[in-house]
This record gives sequence, structure tokens and C-alpha cells, in this order.
Amino acid sequence: MKNKTVSRKKPLHKGKVLDTFVVMVYSSKGDDMEKIVEQGLLYDFYGELLTDHQRSIYEDAVFGDLSLGEIAREYNISRQGVHDLIKRCDNSLQDYENKLHLMQKFISIKQKVKEIDELTGNASLSREELAKKMKEIAGQILEEL
Repeated sequence: MKNKTVSRKKPLHKGKVLDTFVVMVYSSKGDDMEKIVEQGLLYDFYGELLTDHQRSIYEDAVFGDLSLGEIAREYNISRQGVHDLIKRCDNSLQDYENKLHLMQKFISIKQKVKEIDELTGNASLSREELAKKMKEIAGQILEEL
């Protein structure tokens, strides 16, 4: 049961996080902003596999930017309990990615589609060369799926 003493902020997470920032997630990890983007992407792909309770707390922490204390008061649990739950959620989401590789495949396919887009704007290629390169990239995409 939620404690209503803390006014609940609406999560900042509206819709999907999948955007142009996804490439930087795999290129260099470690930065706080990149960690947030990675958490958002993992949540987009695997968040539905968490329980409702886990999703609520995770959204408040990651997307709503609430502190552990604010979340603890809202859900009437300890700060340590909130911290542990968020850590378990992070680990679960990462485990799903390690097993299923959906985010990795998405990023790879997105890069290949970008290559196709760039090829179509390349006026120096003949029609045959363009068709050959596009067919090659399409084959790579189909292999990943």
C-alpha cells in the first residue's frame, strides 16, 4: 500500500526512449547520461517482464528522478529496500539482454538502415553498385533477425 504523504511526480518516461542516442550506448559506457539512456533502452525492451511493483519503483527512480528516500516514503519501505529493488531490476534487465540480445540487434539493424539511407544519397554509385550494396546490407539484416 502506498503512503500518500509524498506527492507523486509523473514519470518523465513517455513512450519509448529508442532514438538517435542508442549508438552511443554501445560505443562507450560509463558516463551517467549514457547509463540512463541504457537503462531506458533496457526498460523499453524488457520492462514488461518486471512485476507491477518493480516497474513502479523503477520508473520513479530512473524516469521520475525521485530519491531513494522519497520512494521509500511513498511505498512505505526502507531506503535500502528501494536500493536493492532497483539494483535487482537493473540486473534482471541486463540478464535479459545478455540472453536475448534484442537491444544489441536493434542497434545493429538501425546502423545498417542508416547505411542504406546514406547509400541512396551517394550519387557516385551506379545503379548496379547501389543495388548490390543494398542487397548485401539487407542480407546482413535478415541474418540478425
